[in-house]
Amino acid sequence: DISRPEGYMILDVGGGKTLFPSNERLSKLLSERCELLVGVDPSANINANPYLHERVNCIVEEFNTERKFDLATLQMVAEHVREPRLVIESLARLVEPGGRVVVYTPSRWSPVSIAASLIPFWLHKPITRAVWGLNGEDTFPMFYRMNTRNRLRRLFHERGFKEIAFARLDNCTSFRGLRVLCFLDLSFWWVLRKLRLKHPITELLGVYERVAEADVS
Repeated sequence: DISRPEGYMILDVGGGKTLFPSNERLSKLLSERCELLVGVDPSANINANPYLHERVNCIVEEFNTERKFDLATLQMVAEHVREPRLVIESLARLVEPGGRVVVYTPSRWSPVSIAASLIPFWLHKPITRAVWGLNGEDTFPMFYRMNTRNRLRRLFHERGFKEIAFARLDNCTSFRGLRVLCFLDLSFWWVLRKLRLKHPITELLGVYERVAEADVS
């Protein structure tokens, strides 16, 4: 909610060099309206993010501060998390009671996620460059250990959060670097919409509110 008053504190976990890759205007607006926007990422590409007020080059489990955040975001990050419980323990420590965590991540059972699990990691970088036109520095190992609704809800509940919103979103950008395949995918999505069916390539959007003090010792 970018209409919040001054004093709103946001923690962006693992966002790298941008906030919203396809919406620079929204990134700038969010940066300007909140009191503090901190990015935490072990990759050095966080230093290229122009919208963060503070940049911390480490994993969130190692981020120590006395400040409490109103909102923490994990955008296309959860699929890379090796130890989900440690990450959520850290979020419980960093997010104030009543604060929220937003998770946006691929579904574990999306065909793209299944393929990524089966393909050796050394092939991920050339495939990423060919299909999405991304630099290899933005490609990281995938674990998919918190990529179903039930798994997310259970993990957050253990640390004193409740799910307050959840959605499964169609993703028609998987072949955006390949024009013909992208057109066919969009046509397929259109047909599915007419039939009131979901696209097989889906992403999860969950919002979790901290409602209890968590023991993170």
